[in-house]
Amino acid sequence: MEFRYLGHSGFKISEITFGNWLTHGSQVENDVATQCVRAALDAGISTFDTADVYANTAAETVLGEALKGERRESLEIFTKVFGPTGPKGHNDLGLSRKHIMESINGSLSRLQTDYVDLYQAHRYDFETPLEETMQAFADIVRQGKALYIGVSEWTAQQIRDGHALAKELGFQLISNQPQYSMLWRVIEAEVVPTSEELGLSQIVWSPMAQGVLSGKYHPGKPAPEGSRATDSKGGARMIERWMSDEVLTGVQQLKPIADEAGLTMAQLSIAWVLQNKNVASAIMGASRPEQIEKNVAAAGVKLDQGIMDKIDAAIGSLAERDPAQTKSPASREA
Repeated sequence: MEFRYLGHSGFKISEITFGNWLTHGSQVENDVATQCVRAALDAGISTFDTADVYANTAAETVLGEALKGERRESLEIFTKVFGPTGPKGHNDLGLSRKHIMESINGSLSRLQTDYVDLYQAHRYDFETPLEETMQAFADIVRQGKALYIGVSEWTAQQIRDGHALAKELGFQLISNQPQYSMLWRVIEAEVVPTSEELGLSQIVWSPMAQGVLSGKYHPGKPAPEGSRATDSKGGARMIERWMSDEVLTGVQQLKPIADEAGLTMAQLSIAWVLQNKNVASAIMGASRPEQIEKNVAAAGVKLDQGIMDKIDAAIGSLAERDPAQTKSPASREA
């Protein structure tokens, strides 16, 4: 495993982050989830990402149990705030001071830790003054409940505005967590240049495009049983945009490129996002321990320009590049 600095800070994280978004507390049993966490630790992963909204707080609980007994100082634990949790009442979502302050306490309890290394605004909240949100984050940092603050799926302008307020309040935004893959490149035009200017890194989710870039799905053929595309609990909905024959045909053209690089298609997709110098880490989930053991081999891989050019030629116009597709909602109802 290799490690990278997160933004303009002295904080290092593993190139591969283990995330438990669509799995722990919902899609897999808790004992299997724990096995996946153990496999991540054995593979050298020290960075773990979750959110209070995942499985309506259950994912945080599962991760806290799985990490119990580990040396806290050797781990980097991330979580997020924004989405509706608990009974989902009128103050149970967003980035108000009330929701942030109550949410950090709940997350720390479930994660069985006194602090998180990185606390992230899961989305931008148009209905709460940004000054209120950033003041709450500043207070959480001063209280020692979070060491660093990041955001997720903020636009370039939102990042710029948040960065300016954070600087006034005596702390810094050091990261953004966007979707990024060969098929989803919307951060490249605006978010990445702004982040490089201001000192933020990207911690990217879905580097395998919900598993499509692993090559397991073939045009004109049914999805494999037990795969995300057959999951009725949310996985199928998330992956459906990539399940057209056109996309799947293009993805299959990556197979000889991966072979040339000595990688599996899944490893190639993770290694590809890590070639972007503004990416500090790629988030990888797993429903089985052996998935981690295979995919973690993407860490430290250097792809030469010839391989990168062939990937661009294979994917071509299939990749989404529109910066307007950044996943920040227009309102809390979006």
